[in-house]
Amino acid sequence: MAEQLVRPNWTDAFNFAFQLPESKVPQTLPLAETIGHTLAEDMLALTEVPHYDSAAMDGWAVCGRGPWELREYAQELESGQACSIVTGGLIPRGTTSVLRAEHARIENATLSVNEHARPGEPEPGQHIRPAGEEAYEGETMLTAGTVVSPPHIALAAVCGHDDLPVLRAPQVALVMTGDEVVESGLPEPGQVRDTFGPQLPSFINMLGGDLVAQHRIADNLHHVVQALAGQASTVASIREGGADVVITTGGTGISHADHLRAALTELEAEILIDGLSIRPGHPGLLARLPDGRYLVGLPGNPLAAMMTILTLVRPLLAGIQGAPRPLLGAVVAGQDMPGMPGRDRLISFTLEDGMAVPSKWQGSGMMRGLAAADGVMVVPADGLTAGESVTTIPLPWKIPTE
Repeated sequence: MAEQLVRPNWTDAFNFAFQLPESKVPQTLPLAETIGHTLAEDMLALTEVPHYDSAAMDGWAVCGRGPWELREYAQELESGQACSIVTGGLIPRGTTSVLRAEHARIENATLSVNEHARPGEPEPGQHIRPAGEEAYEGETMLTAGTVVSPPHIALAAVCGHDDLPVLRAPQVALVMTGDEVVESGLPEPGQVRDTFGPQLPSFINMLGGDLVAQHRIADNLHHVVQALAGQASTVASIREGGADVVITTGGTGISHADHLRAALTELEAEILIDGLSIRPGHPGLLARLPDGRYLVGLPGNPLAAMMTILTLVRPLLAGIQGAPRPLLGAVVAGQDMPGMPGRDRLISFTLEDGMAVPSKWQGSGMMRGLAAADGVMVVPADGLTAGESVTTIPLPWKIPTE
């Protein structure tokens, strides 16, 4: 049983969520489907790369010094002979070098070097890619834990692989609450637009998760219990295809309208993180349901929820998948920033002259600041002074620019 953390600071919560998962479920996927997944085992070269001596240039395979007698393509050349070859072509036995096409002259079926060639060209072995130049058979090309990228897939293909063993993307179920939420149009006073439904599925995907279920339920204890227990009754374990993680929205507070903690108590769940010492996002929580699924409770305010995702969901999904710990950054503060006793502040910022300047819109219900942000900085409880370095949380949708 994991130790319960009561209102940890941002760093402790982030590290705890990453280190918590133990279940890492491997699967074998075709190469084209492995991008973004994490290798479950080292990938070895199944053959030499390249697996035969090949030409690095279009031109002529030659044997010895020129001039050379031209022949049709042959499996073997003798001294003074040459044959045409294309890039990647199989080098005939006896070939000593490849003369590139631009440096060749042909007269009366005889090949020689033209005036564009350098002195001594072609040198022995020039423009020949020997077998095994890039890798030898059995060599470790990628190590377990590597997140597969397009170049990795290409490398796997030339090493002879048709598929790869990877760790399954974490399966995520989304349970959204809030009787006051409307899904379209302009809300009436007392109503709010749904800010979770349109973006959370894509956000989960950005973080490496696979959304397998999405529910919207009435905002009462009975329905919260039924949503969690109902899914638990149909899924005995994550190995049978159910969710690894349940993400709920709203209901994480302690008012009469907040039911998540009561539902977790009724289900005999284990609350692992009971609130966070951060602002915004302090009502967020992390629990483990009796069947082994993890549950992350997001606050109902949209910015608070987004900060909780960056604090708990992102490292948790990485840990389940066996991916590397999500990278953090650092930036120089562009101005003094007051602290908040006992709490870290997660502040959206933009870069001005290479330094972080906080957004004007930092309220827990405001999305304008994060929408325009270059990142989020973790301002410690005792604050920052201008010129001081501060930890930053990179935004998964933000593409770095020069």
